[in-house]
Amino acid sequence: MKNIIYPRVDQWSEILKRPTQTVKEIERTVNEVFEDVQTNGDSAIMKYTELFDKVSLLSFQVTQEEIKMAVQFISNELKEAIQLAAGNIQKFHSAQKTEKVYKETMQGVVCWQEKRPIQKIGLYIPGGTAPLFSTVLMLGIPARIAGCKEIILCSPPNKEGKIANEILYAASLCGITKIYKIGGIQAISGLTFGTETIPKVYKIFGPGNQFVTVAKQIATKFGVAIDMPAGPSELLVMADDSANPSFVASDLLSQAEHGADSQVLLVSTSKKTIENVSIELKKQLEELPRKEIAIKAIENSISILVQNSEEALDLINKYAPEHFIVCTKNDNFFVDGIINAGSVFIGNYTPESAGDYASGTNHTLPTNGYSKAYSGVNLDSFTKSITFQEISKIGIQNIGPSIELMAEAEGLQAHKNAVTLRLKELKSC
Repeated sequence: MKNIIYPRVDQWSEILKRPTQTVKEIERTVNEVFEDVQTNGDSAIMKYTELFDKVSLLSFQVTQEEIKMAVQFISNELKEAIQLAAGNIQKFHSAQKTEKVYKETMQGVVCWQEKRPIQKIGLYIPGGTAPLFSTVLMLGIPARIAGCKEIILCSPPNKEGKIANEILYAASLCGITKIYKIGGIQAISGLTFGTETIPKVYKIFGPGNQFVTVAKQIATKFGVAIDMPAGPSELLVMADDSANPSFVASDLLSQAEHGADSQVLLVSTSKKTIENVSIELKKQLEELPRKEIAIKAIENSISILVQNSEEALDLINKYAPEHFIVCTKNDNFFVDGIINAGSVFIGNYTPESAGDYASGTNHTLPTNGYSKAYSGVNLDSFTKSITFQEISKIGIQNIGPSIELMAEAEGLQAHKNAVTLRLKELKSC
């Protein structure tokens, strides 16, 4: 990690840059794939699956037999662990249900708001070097709680043309049956336009690499909603000399091993803490199976020594991390003051891995500074809020004259007439 000592505020923007390609560098490729899939459907997806995933498939859809076989290959111990995580995710997201909002705004005028599920959703589950079956739970469970009618899952196939057994087991646990062996840009474009095989959806969920992130953003140009721009993973740890350096190092590496384009940051008011964490990083790196990936991510990462907690908090809010761990003598200062973060982890014994897997919170979170404006996935992500109003005869007499005046002032005579006609009829009764 690169060490930066007491940076000036005017240097923050430069040192906090993410190690990502610009949209322009990726957009051309994404647009080419989108245009091809829109025109040629399944044949284009087959072509790009062979090009990008190095496997030739005659059929994309996972059969029920494949799902049954996959379930048999999962150990009982792992099944129990996945079930525990699923139970906690179920509990936390079920608790997010809200009641109908009902209000009589004036006599005879009643307004209310109710939530309805999004009917057709697509879930993108990264595969590749680390098949994220935990993401199936994070997206599939709240979708089921919300009542989404059609859930389509896409995940890239391995070199044998299969999806990881763990992904298929997690999908079966969530009641998802429409599963397709498609990854990357071609999966997002397939869900956007629909093909001979893949249903078109109304909203796409799920994390991915920079190409998937840009593909999701381009999908919005074609009338498909997305959860958020969720790209390469990132973590910021705020630690002082009360933090356990080995714990801090393990958390930094837990995100670094996601991919070479991941970024981790350590912010501290203690030079000694930064030094001790650096020593631990070197030790723990040697033990990691994904050492080469983590090393590349660490090369993109920095530790920053700041003057005090106030300066640290300002810097953290400017960076707007996806994951934020705080481990200090005064955690409450940071917990109360954090404005921009996807998910927050507090204290020495709250590893970021807990949120990734089993505590109950969702791990599909905004990256690349988008936590300044976006929330992580939650139950509301799978619903729409619809407002209703009902006005009685007394109500239209109470509110009507104000509507007439406002409509006339805006020069919208038809709007005024819609009220005037009703008022005239009531006067004649």
